[in-house]
Amino acid sequence: MANQRITRVFGAVNIGSFRISAIVAGINEVGDMVVLGSGHRASQGIKRGFVTDMAAATYAVRDAIDRAEKMADTAVQKVWIGCSGAGLASRIDQFDAEIGGRRIEQEDIDQLLISAKDVIQPDGRMVLHAQPAQYRLDGAHGVIDPKGLHAERLGVDIHIMLADGAPIRNLTEAVQSAHLEVEAVVGSPIAAGQACLSPEERDLGVALVEFGGEVTNVAIYEQGMLKDMMSIPMGSADITDAIASAFGIRRFQAERLKCVNGSAIASPHDHREMIPVNAPGEEGTGPIARHADDKNRIPRAELIGVITGQLGMLMEEVNKALKTMRFTGQRGKQVVFTGGGAELVGLADYAQAAIGKPVRIGRVAHLSGLAEAHVKPGFSTLAGLVLYAAADPQDIRSLGRSHQSTVRLGKLGMVGRVYQALREYF
Repeated sequence: MANQRITRVFGAVNIGSFRISAIVAGINEVGDMVVLGSGHRASQGIKRGFVTDMAAATYAVRDAIDRAEKMADTAVQKVWIGCSGAGLASRIDQFDAEIGGRRIEQEDIDQLLISAKDVIQPDGRMVLHAQPAQYRLDGAHGVIDPKGLHAERLGVDIHIMLADGAPIRNLTEAVQSAHLEVEAVVGSPIAAGQACLSPEERDLGVALVEFGGEVTNVAIYEQGMLKDMMSIPMGSADITDAIASAFGIRRFQAERLKCVNGSAIASPHDHREMIPVNAPGEEGTGPIARHADDKNRIPRAELIGVITGQLGMLMEEVNKALKTMRFTGQRGKQVVFTGGGAELVGLADYAQAAIGKPVRIGRVAHLSGLAEAHVKPGFSTLAGLVLYAAADPQDIRSLGRSHQSTVRLGKLGMVGRVYQALREYF
């Protein structure tokens, strides 16, 4: 692997409300992806997925990509951006054309997609993605490549992801101001789905809950494609704020308590366990926390009570979203949690009891060269961005600009080989 020459290099930046992370990856001579470098830093200038301070956001993006480039010992000029806010919405549009029973050629597929562009009605919003998800032959669904088959009618399901235009332009400008070109803006549910879900899960039907810092996206996959999604303006940072408020401590102290001592599941021994508010070496500094003893320790039971109280409110919203998107009955059997909030101890068990469906934690797939610190649910969107970039799925809006346009689905090519290797992982 180390001796294989890198033939293509690309970069990605995931702009979250809690952290901004970046990755530089390459494709070698045999088509395998290798992570050359990755880095992250605390987010600045971003609130619930929206840019609130352009200068601060630009600085954070530049810092994150600099860290990844330094590790990779190479620079990138273009990056793929991950976006979790900006009013993301997803839908499936359909388009059909008469074939007359003859054999389908590539020109028929291209013409179908060119004509399908006319059915896209963004209603004043920005179209982030418009991609062929699957084809239909005389009403039969689930056709990946119709070329060479016969049909009276050829149809296509087009996955469209919409966003509010102004927030996307702000994200793009923040990256461009960091002296980077924007290859594309990718909705985080698509990127996270690439990294966390197996092809079989996406075909059978699964709900992906991206539990971020300040935004939680709930996406429904079925028949191999993203069918619907909803955003909830709540995240793991709200748990941190609740801890800080309940005990009268600083946010950084609350975040440490949540990550080091927090859990979504209570135990009978929690009320007897006292946990220090201050980190090792900081004893005796700062004010005494509310409900703390003379050594500035709080009962672990109270900490877990605050955490589960906030989780309860989030799970109510997740349940509402799943019901609104009709993720019930036979098609609603599994839920996958990912994102930084999914790293909370005991979350899968808590969510399973609250939602009433099997729940697992979606972790980052194995990628050669990826730093151990980034093989966590909190970096699933970042890993998914490079998988998505490597697949380079065709956007139908670009068809017709060249007489040699071809359709490339994200399920094929290099990413298909990555998924093949991941079947044992799942």
